[in-house]
Amino acid sequence: MFQMVPLRRVVLFARLWLHEDGMLRRRFIALLGTGITAAPALRAQQKAMPVIGFLGGTSPGPMAPFTAAFRQGLSETGYVEGQNVAIEYRWAEGRYDRLPALAADFVDRKVHVIVAGGGMPSALAAKTATSTIPVVFNVGTDPVESGLVTSLARPGGNLTGVTGIAELMAKRLELVSEIVPQAGVIALLVNPNNASAEPMMRDVQEAARAKGLQLHIVKASTESEIDAAFATLVQLHAGALVLGTDL
Repeated sequence: MFQMVPLRRVVLFARLWLHEDGMLRRRFIALLGTGITAAPALRAQQKAMPVIGFLGGTSPGPMAPFTAAFRQGLSETGYVEGQNVAIEYRWAEGRYDRLPALAADFVDRKVHVIVAGGGMPSALAAKTATSTIPVVFNVGTDPVESGLVTSLARPGGNLTGVTGIAELMAKRLELVSEIVPQAGVIALLVNPNNASAEPMMRDVQEAARAKGLQLHIVKASTESEIDAAFATLVQLHAGALVLGTDL
């Protein structure tokens, strides 16, 4: 089953694809049979390190705690950046339309694993870019409903990962309503450019109806839109705010 875990635990999935494959082992045996003349080629092969492509939807600054946790998780499983594994980072800087090109660049560079570190948009971009390079994702919505995998039990294809499932957003709404019961209006702030936005809004709306809560959805994808969104929240006299997964 998929479950919500820290980003550094995603490396446990990525690690599965960092080992040398059977063909590489057969080449190694063949090199041993050629004698001393194969030594330079063997040393070159030993120096080669697996490469992880980290595909981020935002920018390095806000993601620093997560990338640090990711590297820590790698080190706990025996992989140290710069020693026996290389990590290349690509950042969309909040412009999700850049993700397909960034993912395609990883494919061109033939990285060994792509870690979709930008949630659903990164995962979908990686899925579109390759059907052979393993992709490990960490998303906040249902990966089956979003078309990432066939099922939770048997993902199939070249994608796997972890998910918080969008129903957690509904739980957040319930918690907010319990913590601030006097809130007459509760707002949900989402990024409409995020592929998770539609199922997220739907789940939270259903939870609001079930609880008899008044919910207003406010959308923002840039800093200026976020400023405008908070001005709107003041006008709505919102008593509580639930943030989308990428805000």
